[in-house]
Amino acid sequence: MTDQEIVKGLIERDEHLTKDFFFVKCKPLFCSIMNIVFDYEVEYDELVNELYLYLMEDDAIKLRNFEYRSSVYQWLKILATRFFIKKRTRMIDNTSGEPPYDKQEYIAAPESDVTVEYDIERLFEAMPTKRYVYVIRRLILEDCEPEELAREMNITTANLYNIKRRSMAQLTRIALKDLANERRAGSHALPNAADLRNDNFNDI
Repeated sequence: MTDQEIVKGLIERDEHLTKDFFFVKCKPLFCSIMNIVFDYEVEYDELVNELYLYLMEDDAIKLRNFEYRSSVYQWLKILATRFFIKKRTRMIDNTSGEPPYDKQEYIAAPESDVTVEYDIERLFEAMPTKRYVYVIRRLILEDCEPEELAREMNITTANLYNIKRRSMAQLTRIALKDLANERRAGSHALPNAADLRNDNFNDI
């Protein structure tokens, strides 16, 4: 397939060609760029979907302006690298702009609230995708409006909901793994004082 046919198919939103191009043919290229740009785990589908939306902005003006002075893959390599670098900068700005909690509120919180907050922060620390942590914190803990957060992250609201769904799925996996580890650790714990007073130890 020629570069002209690829660009034409993308502009016309040919579903089969688009999926094959972004998720098969270009996947090694995009993965290589992501490994260089990001020093933490990112979601391939999520970032590529955002790249695709970026390319299709303003009736696919970027694709329509492609002049074929290089191959479409070489052109996309440069464009994707710049896009991912900008995306990484925005992610860092978003996650580092605020402290994880207000110290005064934390000190004044009841013990049960402190425990819950500690557990949440511990789970957040275990999540490999820090962008997911940011989305959960803003949408759920801080009760931010989805439209506001979407504008802040420079993505569509629909894409934000997809990110939230993936975020919650990752948090759930981490929480279940953490719970399983606690149960395994508990099964090997030493008996407490109440256990030692139990009649079951009279035969020892």
